[in-house]
Amino acid sequence: MFPIIYSDKFLEHKTGAFHPERPERLEAIVLGLKSMPWSEKIDWRSPTPLHRHPLIEIIEKVHPRDYIEIVQRIARRGGGRLDADTPISSRSYDIALLAVNAWLDGVDLVLETGEPAFVLARPPGHHATRERGMGFCLFSNAAIAAHYALEKPGIQRVAILDWDVHHGNGTQAIVETNPHIAYCSLHQFPHYPGTGEASERGFYDNVLNCPMKGGSTIADYQPIFEEQIVPFLKNFQPDLLFVSAGYDANADDPLAGVNLQPKDFGIFTKYCLQITRKIVFGLEGGYDLESLFKSVAATIEACLVDR
Repeated sequence: MFPIIYSDKFLEHKTGAFHPERPERLEAIVLGLKSMPWSEKIDWRSPTPLHRHPLIEIIEKVHPRDYIEIVQRIARRGGGRLDADTPISSRSYDIALLAVNAWLDGVDLVLETGEPAFVLARPPGHHATRERGMGFCLFSNAAIAAHYALEKPGIQRVAILDWDVHHGNGTQAIVETNPHIAYCSLHQFPHYPGTGEASERGFYDNVLNCPMKGGSTIADYQPIFEEQIVPFLKNFQPDLLFVSAGYDANADDPLAGVNLQPKDFGIFTKYCLQITRKIVFGLEGGYDLESLFKSVAATIEACLVDR
């Protein structure tokens, strides 16, 4: 069985008409996965209730209380915006907390089983910096989960691989000062948010950025995985791997210009499984609904086949 942590409550984060990061993204993935011939191998799990973890204290290891309270205040007054791209609705604060909690559940589950799991949650997180949400993101889910994991027994090092087409500027800024966390990103460059040059290596040589040109295909990505990413991650020897699984590098995606196909994310996943089977996949971007569902399916199928 392959566990997916999901709740219909994630649909309650409303972003407004015509916003690309919309509830329909999750609806398309869930409907599509339930139609797959291997759908009976999916173990659908709900995130634990918010009271299970001392959640705010965990988030405060990454975000200051002042910022957390800003997000809460905007939601409590009915909604607003952190920036032009990042709306908050009346339920967004609670749903963003639930998304963080789902990532923490993913950590607990993967460490318990030694097998991969997928956190199907929104809002996404990799653009959120310590003190500012941006790029559709409120809280830095992957960075929070990485810090949480490092407090678990036997966990000395964790790595984050970000294959979203946009550089995870927030994740990198938060973790690059921690020698126990490695961050690796492939992303279209130059492109939003403008960060992620190859020269950015982190404070402990713990960052690897692999900028990709617009129009890149799997033929361009595979040598990068084989010659840079896999060696970098194997050398770091993480006890747990997070994948910021964005699927907006698909050719059909409206927000970028990379020409991957959904099946290519199965290839990416197989590279990850060379590092460890202890992988927490967490949804980031991906805005063409059909290619989004097919890409998530390719990720999960690679884990099932490799087992």
